[in-house]
Amino acid sequence: MKNMFKTTILLASLTGLLVLIGNYFGGTGGMIIAFLFAVILNFGSYWYSDKLVLKMYRAREVTPAESPNLHRIVSDLAMKGGLPKPKVYIVESGMPNAFATGRNPKHAAVAVTTGILNLLSSEEIEGVLAHELAHVKNRDTLISAVAATIAGVITMLATWARWAAIFGGFGGRDDDNGGIVGFIVMAVLAPLAATLIQLAISRSREFAADYEGARMCKKPWALANALEKLEYGNSHFQPSIRDVQAKETTAHMFIVNPLKGGTIQSLFRTHPVTDERVKRLRAMRF
Repeated sequence: MKNMFKTTILLASLTGLLVLIGNYFGGTGGMIIAFLFAVILNFGSYWYSDKLVLKMYRAREVTPAESPNLHRIVSDLAMKGGLPKPKVYIVESGMPNAFATGRNPKHAAVAVTTGILNLLSSEEIEGVLAHELAHVKNRDTLISAVAATIAGVITMLATWARWAAIFGGFGGRDDDNGGIVGFIVMAVLAPLAATLIQLAISRSREFAADYEGARMCKKPWALANALEKLEYGNSHFQPSIRDVQAKETTAHMFIVNPLKGGTIQSLFRTHPVTDERVKRLRAMRF
């Protein structure tokens, strides 16, 4: 409940930021046109996101005969969570990770890499898959799509404004310092704020999926152990030529961030700090 309230507040903040930047640059009419345009683009992306992401990572659907243990775990968790059984995919990569996709529980898929299958025990894999099914149950793909839509509109408006400034000045606002300052805030800082809010929503949904996943499998310690191994495994992963490499645009989908980053990039984390996630999981009792 706390994470959902936080998500609602963050989405409201994104919406408020959109209204401010839209009114500043193009008035209400311009904001509505840009919003509708972005909604159409993001709707198409959301509707076909599962196929696009699975194809991007060259995921291969496996049958119960090919991977009986994986299907058994997914079937048991789906039954416990009151969900339709999602399709099961394997990604040929030494990168130890997993993700879920699909526009709703009836059209969901879970994918695991060969790296995670080699690294984790059966119970730890169960914890990971419970986390991913929790994302499906909580409809986090929808929440992410809404956040991406609003943040995308803000970035689009700011980009238009910067080009307008290059070719036509500030539209009459450059006569005073207040107009220049306002332009800088709206064209530069607003997209940055939108990105940070979007990432905060992603981090909040990870905490929620950890809790729901632990509740689903009744093994919070298994998910905690898995997260520790995955954090270490991804930070030390050296991809080969054959390995599918993670993309920045889809990094938020994985259970742990597959990309390496330094101190500056920690501000733009798609996931909460793993130590904090593990701490919360080890404090859970079911």
